[in-house]
Amino acid sequence: MTLIVVVLAYPLAMIAVSLWRSRKVQSHDDFMVAGRSVSVPLLVGTLVCTWIGSGSLFGGAGLAYRSGLSELWFSFGGWVGLIVAFFIAGKVRRIAQYTIPDLLEQRYNAGARVLGTVAIILAYVTIAAYQFRGGGWILSIVTDGAIDPTTGIYVTAAAIVLFTALAGMMSIVTVDIFNGVIITLGVLFALPYMVFQLGGLGAVAASLPAEHMTPLGEHNALWALGVALPTFLLLLGESGMYQKFFSAKDERAARHAVIGMVAGIVIIEVALALLAITGRAAYPMLMEETSVVGRAASETVILYVARHGLPVVGAAMLLGAAVAIVLSTGNTFLLVPSTNASRDIFQRFVKPDASERQLVNLQRACIVLFGALGLVLLTQFETVLSMALYAYSLVGASLTPALLAAFLWKRVTPPGGVACIAGGLGSIIGIGLLGRTGLDFSLDIGGTEFDFASSDYIVIPGVLISCLLLVTVSLLTKPSPREKWAPFFSTPEPARRRG
Repeated sequence: MTLIVVVLAYPLAMIAVSLWRSRKVQSHDDFMVAGRSVSVPLLVGTLVCTWIGSGSLFGGAGLAYRSGLSELWFSFGGWVGLIVAFFIAGKVRRIAQYTIPDLLEQRYNAGARVLGTVAIILAYVTIAAYQFRGGGWILSIVTDGAIDPTTGIYVTAAAIVLFTALAGMMSIVTVDIFNGVIITLGVLFALPYMVFQLGGLGAVAASLPAEHMTPLGEHNALWALGVALPTFLLLLGESGMYQKFFSAKDERAARHAVIGMVAGIVIIEVALALLAITGRAAYPMLMEETSVVGRAASETVILYVARHGLPVVGAAMLLGAAVAIVLSTGNTFLLVPSTNASRDIFQRFVKPDASERQLVNLQRACIVLFGALGLVLLTQFETVLSMALYAYSLVGASLTPALLAAFLWKRVTPPGGVACIAGGLGSIIGIGLLGRTGLDFSLDIGGTEFDFASSDYIVIPGVLISCLLLVTVSLLTKPSPREKWAPFFSTPEPARRRG
């Protein structure tokens, strides 16, 4: 009963906070970027909570359960991306826009804005959708099936939509520092407890297949690249991260927040992977089961550990962390596409003189619409991991090369940027759809067959196509004038000393 109370009370408390913060929303700026006033601690909390979502809790944990330490390649791509993000965070905040499509139009043109908006909406609604599935799993497992998985999905979707629509970024940055603490404490309590219960590290390792303790497991280097590249590219094109950089009170806060983000994400993702691997030693039968919500039971290993392996206090902490992960990620991934729809489409092309109230109300309506669309998308994928990898690949192939070029290559041109985004978007969608019709995209490389239409590898052809178009079209077209690229390369003037 205690666990049910925790799982149901946590989202209600978050909604209450969002209702309270909604009174502070006076403008579209407040709703989108919290009035550009977010401090470093709040920024760290919300950046960590945005990245640690159901992809980590279910997809990544399920992969660790099945593959062992090699799962960390899935996370490693994001860690490398964070290093790059540190060097551009200050520039992003200095430009002081609102969305990634804002940046794309400033550096390229309106066509880049529209294509970028389409890519973000498709990918981010997908990512929000698998938070709904994660919440359905949590409610079903905690209540021993009293709440069926489908009902749990709808309840989770309603909670995330309501929380996000009330106060937008204002509510997100307020609760995410608390969510971050709960996630960290829950995972770091569960891991050593389970290891101790199983007899120590040696006993855990002895219970696992030998390949679980090797860097690549049963896989090869191309597989590692296939799972690391989407997370690397997603992080560097992650609109929620950029929108939160825009929310920082200044450039210094944005850069310093990335340092805290690195520490938080590495600690939590490693702990989640190790906890899932320990769960394999404790509950090997999940490897074959598919009865949990009709999906791969291995993806629910963290919830299974909480429900069956921990004392009540520890279980409450870990399940509270799971709820925090689902809600905190879901709200950001609904806020971002709704911001794109209201600002990058409606305000930019339909009604430039729209009032603040009209823009906020439209964004709230889009949050509801995208929540409903996410429920439809849930029927198209078998596992959280496949949803995550397709969504990551979509952003990574279409947006990230164009964004990095905007900050790192003065020679990139508007036609090159547009071709890059269109090529990445078209290749991921096209290959994915054609693969479902039975068209074979497999290649034999070094005696191993790789299906480049699968979620594991689709990012590779997508990135190759988008980068080739970016470079080729840019070199064949007229260089951009200085005023196009200067804001992306300039550095702030040093403050003068007072005499």
